[in-house]
Amino acid sequence: MSDVRQHAADIHEQFSDHVDVSVDEIEERLRTLVDEYKVPIDEARRSVTTHYLDEAGLEREDIASGGSEAAQIEDVDEPEQWIDLTAKVIELWEPRSDSIAQVGLLGDPTGTIKFTKWAKSDLPSLEEGGVYELRNVVTDEYQGRYSVKLNSTTVIEELDEDLEVGDDTSEIEGALVDMQSGSGLIKRCPEDDCTRVLQNGRCSEHGEVEGEFDLRIKGVVDDGIDAHEVIFDAEATENLTGISLEEAKEMAMDALDTTIVADEILEKIVGKYYRIEGPTFGRYVLADDVEELDGPVDAESLLIKARSM
Repeated sequence: MSDVRQHAADIHEQFSDHVDVSVDEIEERLRTLVDEYKVPIDEARRSVTTHYLDEAGLEREDIASGGSEAAQIEDVDEPEQWIDLTAKVIELWEPRSDSIAQVGLLGDPTGTIKFTKWAKSDLPSLEEGGVYELRNVVTDEYQGRYSVKLNSTTVIEELDEDLEVGDDTSEIEGALVDMQSGSGLIKRCPEDDCTRVLQNGRCSEHGEVEGEFDLRIKGVVDDGIDAHEVIFDAEATENLTGISLEEAKEMAMDALDTTIVADEILEKIVGKYYRIEGPTFGRYVLADDVEELDGPVDAESLLIKARSM
C-alpha cells in the first residue's frame, strides 16, 4: 500500500462513522494536494482531515483517537504510525524554525523520545514537568532516533499525576562484524525538521529536493550472543574513522562516486572490537560513547557469520 493510500485509509477509519466518504475519494483529495500542488503529505493529511471535520461538524476531540492506538515509548520502532502516549515532559528546547511551536523530550517508564509540536497545529503549550495524555501523534525517524510529532488532530489532556521515567541507555561490547547499506556519505531532505534520507534524489514526503550531505554508519556489533544494530552519527563516525564530513565529500568528488566513502569506512572498522554506550530507539543503539578494545578478530570470518544470520 502506498503512503498516500495508507493515509487515506487512516482518515477513512477516523471519519467512517461521521461522513459518507470512501477511501478512494479521500485518496483523490490527498493526491491532488501532494502531486499537483506539491504539498507535503503531513500538511495534506491535516488539510483533508480539517475538511472532513468541518463537513461533519465535529471537533478534533470527537475523532482524534479513532485511527491511533495506545503505546509506550519503547513500542515506537517505525515512522508514520499514529499512536496515543501518556508521557511526562522532561525538557523543552528552543525551536530552530518558526514552523515549530515547541520541541523537547518526553518520557515514560519505558524510556524517552523527542517530540515536535507544529506552530500551525494551534495546540495548547506543554510545560516542563507536566504529565499529559497525547492522543493521535505521529511517529518519525532520523538516524535511527525515533520521535513523535503533534499535529492539528492531536488532543492534549494534562493529567494530575506524576510519572516515573525509565532509563533506555544500553551498553554493548563486541566485534563490529558488518556495515549495512545506507552507510557512508548520504544525502538528507533539507526541509524543516524532515531530514529523511533521499533515495535517488527523492524524499518520501517532499519529492525531488536538493539534498544536504551527511555522514553515518549503520553497523552490526556481535557480542557473542546477539547481533546489535548500531547507528553512528556524523560526529561519532568521524571519531571512529578519522574521516570528517568535509573529507568524505572531497573523497567522493575526487572519485566521482560516493560509495568510495563507505568502502573506506568498511576497511577501517569491520573486525575490530568496541564498547558502545547510548540510548536505544526501537531496534537501534545510538552510539554516544565509543571505545575501541584490544582483541583482533578475523574480519572475513565475521562477515561470513554476520551475513549468514
